Amino acid sequence: MKFSQIPYERPDVEKLTTESEALINAVKNAKSAAEVLELHKDFTKTSKNLYTLNALVYIRHTLNTKDEFYDKENDFFDQTGPIFTKMGLGFYSEIVKSPFRAELEKELGHLWFVNAELKLKGFDPKIIEEMQKENALKSKYNKLMASAEFDFDGKKLNLSQLRAYMLSPDREVRQAAYKKRTEFFVKNEKELDEIYDELVKLRHLMAEKLGYNNFVELGYIWQGRNCYDALTVKRFRDQVKSTLVPYVGKLHEQRRKDLGVEKLKYYDEDVYFANGNPTPKGTPEEMFKAGEKMYDELSPETREFFEYMQENELFDVLAKEGKSGGGYCHFLPDYGSPFIFANFNGTSEDIDVLTHECGHALCSYLSRNIEPIEYMDYTYDIAEIHSMAMEFFTGGWMNLFFKEETDNFLKMQLTSALVFIPYGCMVDEFQHIVYDNPDMTPTERKEAWQKLENEYKPHLDFDGDEFFGKGGHWQRQPHIYERPFYYIDYCLAQTCAVQYRLWMNENLDASWKSYIDLLKKAGTKTFIQVVAEAGLESPFEGKCVEKIVKGVSEILV
Repeated sequence: MKFSQIPYERPDVEKLTTESEALINAVKNAKSAAEVLELHKDFTKTSKNLYTLNALVYIRHTLNTKDEFYDKENDFFDQTGPIFTKMGLGFYSEIVKSPFRAELEKELGHLWFVNAELKLKGFDPKIIEEMQKENALKSKYNKLMASAEFDFDGKKLNLSQLRAYMLSPDREVRQAAYKKRTEFFVKNEKELDEIYDELVKLRHLMAEKLGYNNFVELGYIWQGRNCYDALTVKRFRDQVKSTLVPYVGKLHEQRRKDLGVEKLKYYDEDVYFANGNPTPKGTPEEMFKAGEKMYDELSPETREFFEYMQENELFDVLAKEGKSGGGYCHFLPDYGSPFIFANFNGTSEDIDVLTHECGHALCSYLSRNIEPIEYMDYTYDIAEIHSMAMEFFTGGWMNLFFKEETDNFLKMQLTSALVFIPYGCMVDEFQHIVYDNPDMTPTERKEAWQKLENEYKPHLDFDGDEFFGKGGHWQRQPHIYERPFYYIDYCLAQTCAVQYRLWMNENLDASWKSYIDLLKKAGTKTFIQVVAEAGLESPFEGKCVEKIVKGVSEILV
């Protein structure tokens, strides 16, 4: 079904509550494992529909945050989301303690129970009020960022559109664009601080109510960490600090020389060539035509997938007034349909939509019939391998988009992949510091961020910027507000994606087969299991980062 034709009707909370209670009681009184499994099918049907309606609201709200109807529906799900969570976990709770668990494990799988028990550890009805407040605060942050409007170059631009000027080959233009962005953050600094301060304290309170020392423990549960802990993540960050940060420093020095500047400034941060970063050639329509050719030739799976996405209006990628910034892939399980959201701005980041987000969407498409449905809910560390590896696997078709600048784009793509990892680890360590110390003031948080910048990005010079130069850079990162502890998943996945990039050089067919098999597994395995079965080395292995640096240094000579 085409996206525009998908109907929406607000779910009836009272009706769902009654049905949920009946299902829970039926599991409690079941006389056999077969009876429980039939009840699980009924639960699955309801869950799929509820998830689909929630996804529809999120997508249509972010497409136009000024749409009053979907703004109210978004508020509705902010309020009722925790109530729906309570219903679902009540059902899982009865299955987990079922006298038929041994038989059920044979059908549902051991990991199903591991994940269910993890979810149960992260919720109790006594935190519903705080969860509702948290949802409202996250929406408030999202609306604030979407409200950003800039008079620049004779136009009215949102943050995504301003981004194109921040990548201008003209250093003065990008400096002016960065300053324009700073004006917005300075103007809204107090509100940004207040929103985050409330979020931190709310999350700490929820953790305490559930019996945890702080939100770090609860945050890991919410992220579905089912095979590693905070200490394991710290060891990975330490690898990055000791091995990757020095190497990335060399890449930045090479970038400084290529740009022909005496010293890199923060407005040079994402620019790689003196004449500007490679940009895609052609209109959005022409880029989609090139994308169709790329996926038609890449594999039978990608050909079928891309045709399906286009036929069913499952892309919305043009920036417009009222649209939220950034990009994402969502999924509508009732229709087996991924949806890709983005804001084209004329930069190479537009092509990321046709690679990164399509990697997410391809997994959703290939695994849309997995049963039980809970295995479609893979952890983000696995999900980001799907997207980041696709960026590399499509490298052979980048000439369709970048023409004579293709070689420069591929160099920039691999360089930026390595450059990103220290930043992502910095975001993660910052959040550990914040949630280990929930009473920090806004000023203390910014001081902590500045200290980490010196460790992870020692080359960075903010040139006296009145907001970002004072430790405010993290406030432009929505994940920190909206999805705590998500960001390290990008780093772990990027480490795996770079391994695919190196493997491609040796055996493209074998690496692609491994990748497709990984997509089809979705959430049926843990991150560590998926990585091992794919033939990749776990990022947690002591020499993993060192091996990646060695491999990449042979390409980026």
